[in-house]
Amino acid sequence: QVQLEETGGGLVQPGGSLVLTCTASGSTFAWGLFTVGWYRRAPGKPLTQHELVATITGGGTTMYGDSIKGRFSISRDNAKNMVYLQVNSLKPENTAVYYCAARNYRGCILISSIFNSWGQGTQVTDSS
Repeated sequence: QVQLEETGGGLVQPGGSLVLTCTASGSTFAWGLFTVGWYRRAPGKPLTQHELVATITGGGTTMYGDSIKGRFSISRDNAKNMVYLQVNSLKPENTAVYYCAARNYRGCILISSIFNSWGQGTQVTDSS
């Protein structure tokens, strides 16, 4: 397993952009084989109710959640043990805690229970 830390959250003006970073530590020698996902939990939702934003395989294949409308972009730098989530044109409904998750896995992962490593999350807030 690896340990994950999310950074880059904060208060953002409507229409603004930000980049969230997920940094892996620990057993990262095989990081290039890990599938990573970004999830979010909206305010007031229980801990178990998070929404898939995007997922990326070690080779760079990406998939996005059904409700994601093209303003999000996931990418990774395996040499740095990092995965990024670019968020553009932020809207109030994007306010949430964003989590990254990972697992040594072949293929995209769309079911959150398959991931076996999770970060603590980073808060993104639309300031409107």
